[in-house]
Amino acid sequence: MITLHALQHSRATRILWLLADLGQPCNRVDYDRTDDFRAPDELSKVHPLGKSPVIDDDGEMIAESTTILRYLAAKFDDDTHTPPRGTADYWRHEALFDYVEASFAEVAVRAIMPAFQGNPVPDDAKAALDTNLDYIARAIGDGPMLFGNTAMLADIQMSYIIALLARLGLLADHPKIAAYWDAFQEQPGYIAATRAAGPMAPPA
Repeated sequence: MITLHALQHSRATRILWLLADLGQPCNRVDYDRTDDFRAPDELSKVHPLGKSPVIDDDGEMIAESTTILRYLAAKFDDDTHTPPRGTADYWRHEALFDYVEASFAEVAVRAIMPAFQGNPVPDDAKAALDTNLDYIARAIGDGPMLFGNTAMLADIQMSYIIALLARLGLLADHPKIAAYWDAFQEQPGYIAATRAAGPMAPPA
């Protein structure tokens, strides 16, 4: 059975979501955040950078949520979380899937960190965030998910950052993204993952 090293209120919930969708159990090892919301030292014994999520699949240690989601989809021969291969939507999906951590996360963090500390978001950070949220809104199209009614890997990957933005009130000017967040919370895998491990974003 796969072991998931899961930090509280972290990207690890993405992995639980996909495993729930696939009907696959895991041995979850939980780690509480420190008082300053950092990962505890124990995680550095799992990964040199103290990262979460990390999975252990029969001795194969894999980090990075994008890689883990792709690994699990391949391991369990899942083709329900991507559009059909060889289609334009498939490659659009892959671009959005990689975009989340390669581009969007850095922009979002510039707004999340000051808001999390109770400070105003700098104008340049707000402008960059608005540009990216508008881009995601266009990608959603008719919705409610990026590719229709069912969450794809790219949606699961997007969920953690959207959860943080929603928690901090940073979606107020983006009703389509707020509706996207509402749709996340109706997905069966999201419901199962957050019931098992708690909410993605820390409580107020």
